[in-house]
Amino acid sequence: MNHLSESLSPYLLQHKDNPVDWYPWCDEAFERARQTDRPIFLSVGYAACHWCHVMEHESFENEAIAKFLNENFVSIKVDREERPDIDQIYMNAVQLMTGRGGWPMSVFLNHDKQPFYAGTYWPPNERFGMPGFSTVLDALAKAWQNRRDEVEDHAGKMTDSLEQLAIGTDTSSTSISEDAIIIKTTSHLLHVFDREDGGFGAAPKFPHATDLDLLLRRAATTENRELAEAAELTLDRMAGGGIRDHIGGGFARYSVDAKWLVPHFEKMLYDNALLAQVYVRAYQVTRNERHATVACEILDYLDREMTDPSGGFHCSEDADSEGVEGKYYVWTPEEVKQILGEMAGDQFCRIYDITEQGNFEGNSIANLPRSIESWAEELAMPDLAEQLASDREKLRVVRESRVHPGRDDKILTAWNSLAISAFAIAGGVLDCQRYIEIAQRATKFTLEQMMDDRGRLKHAFRQGQSHIDGFVDDYAFTIEALIAMFESTGLARYIGRAVKLADTMIEQFEDKEQGGFFYTADDSERLITRTKDWHDGSLVSGNASAVMTLLKLSQLCDRSDYRRAAERTLQLASGILETQSAACGALVSGLDRYRNDSMQLVLAVPDNDAMHSLRPVFLSRFRPHATLSWVVGEAPPSGPVVALNEHRNVIEGSPTLYQCEHFTCQTPLTGEQAIAALAHFSS
Repeated sequence: MNHLSESLSPYLLQHKDNPVDWYPWCDEAFERARQTDRPIFLSVGYAACHWCHVMEHESFENEAIAKFLNENFVSIKVDREERPDIDQIYMNAVQLMTGRGGWPMSVFLNHDKQPFYAGTYWPPNERFGMPGFSTVLDALAKAWQNRRDEVEDHAGKMTDSLEQLAIGTDTSSTSISEDAIIIKTTSHLLHVFDREDGGFGAAPKFPHATDLDLLLRRAATTENRELAEAAELTLDRMAGGGIRDHIGGGFARYSVDAKWLVPHFEKMLYDNALLAQVYVRAYQVTRNERHATVACEILDYLDREMTDPSGGFHCSEDADSEGVEGKYYVWTPEEVKQILGEMAGDQFCRIYDITEQGNFEGNSIANLPRSIESWAEELAMPDLAEQLASDREKLRVVRESRVHPGRDDKILTAWNSLAISAFAIAGGVLDCQRYIEIAQRATKFTLEQMMDDRGRLKHAFRQGQSHIDGFVDDYAFTIEALIAMFESTGLARYIGRAVKLADTMIEQFEDKEQGGFFYTADDSERLITRTKDWHDGSLVSGNASAVMTLLKLSQLCDRSDYRRAAERTLQLASGILETQSAACGALVSGLDRYRNDSMQLVLAVPDNDAMHSLRPVFLSRFRPHATLSWVVGEAPPSGPVVALNEHRNVIEGSPTLYQCEHFTCQTPLTGEQAIAALAHFSS
């Protein structure tokens, strides 16, 4: 057993019995490297990563390779989900050195944590046109011993490049007062849009939730129907493809082909939380019920499969079970007919493309080449959707008896907050109190278990322990979740907690000289660089989420300092927005909000019953430029929390709608007039 046995990370624990003498990221490892005069081998991955498992089995369980590593290197294993700050820095190094990135990530460092060589997966011996890991290790050990000056020089230059990349901004090229960036970004998305199969670009295809969200935002506020149509086609093709788990709900990480058929089977919490939100937004924009149905299936999957007893949400499910990728998810016609019977099974297989020859390694991934509606019309079966739902549930129950893919059961604050937002938004828009209660339980967990006695967020939680100081996206995503909770419940206390976190975020993370937010707090562990997160990767960038939340809070709480912080961030990012907007759709959405953040709608209602009754009407339309607020009962006479509500009371005991735009307020509408106005807004 190596040094990983006391870790909380399921990923690190997967490696605790490797013959490699792994250390977690710690001072002890670097001190040992200095004492023995060995370089560091840094290996970064995550529990649901298929190729991470492959490299472990091929190389890290290989006695000869482990012996060479132990004699010539100090080996450190990092869970990228626990330490995204480390992952960000050294992934930049991998991309600078190789022109690409991914996991497993393999980086070689000197004693000052500076990288001098990097790559991703290497097979144990040369194949696929790739050098063998054994060959790489031998060459690097010899270089460390015989050409140390060259190694150290290269490490220093690489660190200089990483520091420059960490700054990553140029404010000289454009102005944030221009709408051209927003138009250019959406035009680019339409240019690379796959008009047959949806999505952007060629295979492999990722959901790109932030880009879809941007299209829907602009579709909701402009007359450009092409934006909504592009988003809808993508969402429909994804919902019909094998990237969606038609039997158990939820979406896989990405599709290896252009038609969304064959997924990389791992399921991540963040993908499903972001996609649930996007499908709800699509329903708000188009009023097509099928989008709401997909959103509900995602959320039901998260509730059933990914919820911790504490109330938070687990990170991920593996692609593999029994050592085989996708084995848990595929079917044969015989298996389906054995469960559903000959006639119903044959019909199910026809509709879901489950065939004798299969569509994936001799088996079949359930997918919908045609919509259920078209099948219902062809078969003259108006109740087909209900029958298929029953059939899918029967298959799911039987599938439960198979060996499950591994699950990473840690809870991460940022990802958990994305799920809270998804449940809160869907609960409000779709009038589902159960979803709101799930969101409330997860919010309670966050505020009680993920906060230290200083009121600071922790990043990770497992087995009753929270640990690792929070990063900027932990704060920004949690603030956004609290705002979503206020919109769905009308409880002002959520905004009170959001304000405290926003104040901490600005104090601990903002760059007081240039603007923008560092990924790590000013009192966090010092790494070789301190990065700022601008681009959308798997997640919304920390700076993009900070901008959006601060703009919303500035309106709700009459906090001009929040708006100025968002403005400083966008100004610093103006060069990135000008030249790289295709890689930062969420930041472009933040710019869109900043440019058009002018409408406030406050609905005052006499009591909670009235709020629950009017909530689906008030929230039914996607209003990305509007600030929405509730007054339930009496409005506060004054105060910083939800200052927008000040003196906005129910008039004559009836629901009262207050509408303001461009610093001008209209006459309040009451009773039937208020409800009619909300219905008009929701059309």
